[in-house]
Amino acid sequence: MRPKNYARLRKMRERLAVETGTILKEELKMRKSLMLAMILIAVAMAGLAAKAAGAQESNPKPAGETIEPGHSYRVDFLISELDDGKKINTRQYAMNLNAGESNEMKIGTRVPVEVKQTEIEYLDVGTSIWCRLRDGRNSLPSEHGLKELSWLGNDVMLNLKAEITNFALPDQQGGDRMRPAIRGMKIESSTIAVVGKQMVVGVVDDPNSKRQYQLEVTVTKLR
Repeated sequence: MRPKNYARLRKMRERLAVETGTILKEELKMRKSLMLAMILIAVAMAGLAAKAAGAQESNPKPAGETIEPGHSYRVDFLISELDDGKKINTRQYAMNLNAGESNEMKIGTRVPVEVKQTEIEYLDVGTSIWCRLRDGRNSLPSEHGLKELSWLGNDVMLNLKAEITNFALPDQQGGDRMRPAIRGMKIESSTIAVVGKQMVVGVVDDPNSKRQYQLEVTVTKLR
């Protein structure tokens, strides 16, 4: 014999099976919707990435962000010493410079000089040259920011300092050998130079004689 509540249990099982099937169907439907949404998002992101890459290739970087190789130059210095208009001595120096950079050279002797009794200091006696070169690809600092120098064309801008020190003439020397008289000549100049053409950038007269110093420069483009 079957229990009295058999029919009730059977109905409960049937209802549970129907509810379970409905839940499984809804869960499967939600999973399908979620998977479809993820696929759509992935496709959209791939499209945006491809569009951005294409725009970057089609639009070149601004001129200010591109790095172009700079030019190299050779600057020759010719320092001439004249006595009463006659050239009596000439010294030549040269340095290589990259556009926008500076360089310096020093040639001379350290001379001991007695400044006080038993106290010796050393003075640099010789030639010192500092030079900065800019061309049309460079910029010049100003109170309003950087100023382009494209207007230079094929010319260059030079900023230079040249200083020469040597011992004074014998008749200008004192009697104390430990305190020699030293002459000095200094030229500071800012000028526009034509590449390949020699030019005078400074002339200095010796106030104690008829001698004169003259500084000439020649700029040669290397590459």
